[in-house]
Amino acid sequence: MNVEEIYKEAEALLEGHFILSSGNHSNRYLQSAKVLENPKRAAILAEALAQLIKASGVEVDTVCAPALGGILAGYELARALGVRSIFVERKEGAMELRRGFEVKQGEKILICEDIITTGGSAMEAATIIESLGAEVVGFASLANRGFCQRVGSNIPPKSECKLPSDKPLFSLEDFTFEMYTPDACPMCQAGSEAIKPGSRNA
Repeated sequence: MNVEEIYKEAEALLEGHFILSSGNHSNRYLQSAKVLENPKRAAILAEALAQLIKASGVEVDTVCAPALGGILAGYELARALGVRSIFVERKEGAMELRRGFEVKQGEKILICEDIITTGGSAMEAATIIESLGAEVVGFASLANRGFCQRVGSNIPPKSECKLPSDKPLFSLEDFTFEMYTPDACPMCQAGSEAIKPGSRNA
């Protein structure tokens, strides 16, 4: 499966001048919402991701996604795995498990995002789930930005990665883009204006 080509066909691999959630700038940007707007495409990607997880032997009872970006990916992955789907969401800036969702003591939870960058949101979700007595068995995403090492990749983790080294990260592809701090961005220096297309500050 050529995941990059799928993103390009969905017009979800953008080229231009972008502000990332970290505040850094890049000339490329992944917009997974565009990939997931097509249910058939979403199902194909989720099934491929589920196959990686099944092949690893990791047992999963429930998939939990951080809202908002991870909900669709998490739901489709849960369907492909044949397990329950839940999500955590922010209330007054902090992640919470709401809407009547509950987890059991020792329940095996896989945290799923559409894209893993440093893994910050995924770790917030994991912390909440573990505080309620469940066990986080791993992490998953459709795309990995290359800060954290996914299963099957030889790209080593970077210091910015927030995911634990003892839990696997399952992802379909690494997308490593050039990034620049605003004061060292060559596109800014050339007079280009950066835009922020992400879900947090669209």
